[in-house]
Amino acid sequence: MNTHDNDTRQDDTATMTAAPAAVTLTPAQRSELRAAAHGLNPVVSISQKGLTPAVLTEIERSLKAHGLIKIRVFEADRDARDQLLADICHTLGAAPVQHIGKLLVIWREKPESQDQPAAPARPRRNPPRLTKKAAAAKTDKAARARPLERGKPRRPTRTR
Repeated sequence: MNTHDNDTRQDDTATMTAAPAAVTLTPAQRSELRAAAHGLNPVVSISQKGLTPAVLTEIERSLKAHGLIKIRVFEADRDARDQLLADICHTLGAAPVQHIGKLLVIWREKPESQDQPAAPARPRRNPPRLTKKAAAAKTDKAARARPLERGKPRRPTRTR
């Protein structure tokens, strides 16, 4: 039994040093991410040379910046594209969201930026200027806000 315990410890250390596992998504999360990815353009293209370290680095950089990205693959075989999607997600610890034709959509939670806290918004120096129409409407509101005299309408009625 002791040898079996040692074997499992070795397996545990091997899995700790391995690449991060792919993230799994619920169907509701996947649906929301697909909707969010609809308007995105592909940020990375994978062509003849396949999944090179440079391509993986670029995908990693894009995931850190955006979290949800589209990748265009110029591979004719669907099974090869499926394998690319699985390899990317396993290597980078991302979740596959969608695979339609030659477009792959992957997601990974954006890391919290620890470099600089977000700067508070500066207050405006001057209030925004009103257009003539807005200024007229503002004075019209002021005119309507006056108390009504008994029996007189607020505005003159139109007669035709």
